[in-house]
Amino acid sequence: MEMAENKFEIIHETISKANNTLSVKMLCEIAGVSRSGYYNWVNAADKRDEKERQDRADFELILMTDDVLYLEYNHIPFTVHPGEYLLLPPLAAPDNRRKGLKASNCSFYWIHFSSCVPHTLLSSDEIIKIVEKSNDTNTTDSLGTDTNSICIPVQGTAPNPAKLIALMKQLQSNVRDGHCHLALNYETTSLVCELYSQLTKEETDTNKLAQKQIYSDMLDYIKLNRANNLRVSDIALHFGYNEKYLSHLFRKLSGVPLKQFILKSKMDEANYLLTDTNLSIGEIAVKLGYTDAHNFARTYKKCTGLSPSAYRESYAKRLLYHV
Repeated sequence: MEMAENKFEIIHETISKANNTLSVKMLCEIAGVSRSGYYNWVNAADKRDEKERQDRADFELILMTDDVLYLEYNHIPFTVHPGEYLLLPPLAAPDNRRKGLKASNCSFYWIHFSSCVPHTLLSSDEIIKIVEKSNDTNTTDSLGTDTNSICIPVQGTAPNPAKLIALMKQLQSNVRDGHCHLALNYETTSLVCELYSQLTKEETDTNKLAQKQIYSDMLDYIKLNRANNLRVSDIALHFGYNEKYLSHLFRKLSGVPLKQFILKSKMDEANYLLTDTNLSIGEIAVKLGYTDAHNFARTYKKCTGLSPSAYRESYAKRLLYHV
């Protein structure tokens, strides 16, 4: 159908040109479409304009119930499973065109709604920055938005899809029964707010315990790998989490940036090796994953204010004085 519409558009543009000598019949024959189809397309211009207007202004909320939906929107492919939702923002043509990517016997609930206030599309990086900024304030919720706005990811899993389905069924029934727009708007707002509320619940004790376990495992991993040139990306790869998520989680639980903690862990080990072993500065540098003694000594002095040799010497003097 989309291909036929493209042909109708080309025919219409050709007919409108002042120097065109081809008739509608000839153009339709060349394009392989019927004249009746073309004229129906022309007569439906008002309907297309209205649909375009709605697509520019309407959000679409899809909640999957059975099978899998394979859809492309704004040139982005989406795969939506049962219990998951997809929230498509309004976009101008041609970015607002939906394209099925794969056949499926899927079932879902689907509503259009518009917002009377402006909306902003945020990238995942922008959302992470907002969340990090909101850690020290009480005026934001768990998705990092202020009290006058809501932030809902484009795609996600609905924690309680049955409740959302119940609200969608009620809204469908009231639309069929001809309820007034004010009531329908209220119910649509309630539906969106319910989804938002489900996504922004306070973390359960189970989630908190899971985060603490990840944090504890990270501490052990850093301790065991101090001899390597350990980076935040290495830790994220080992645990299978997003690098920025792990950094945010570690800072939230420890109060210290993850990168800074890795360096501090190395310096603590360096202090031990300098005071409790007879290893040379070069040997200690190798043990801590540095390429040479110079790089290690420069980093050590930057962190402690002393060179490794000066620290070892001062410790020996303090020990002698104490004895």
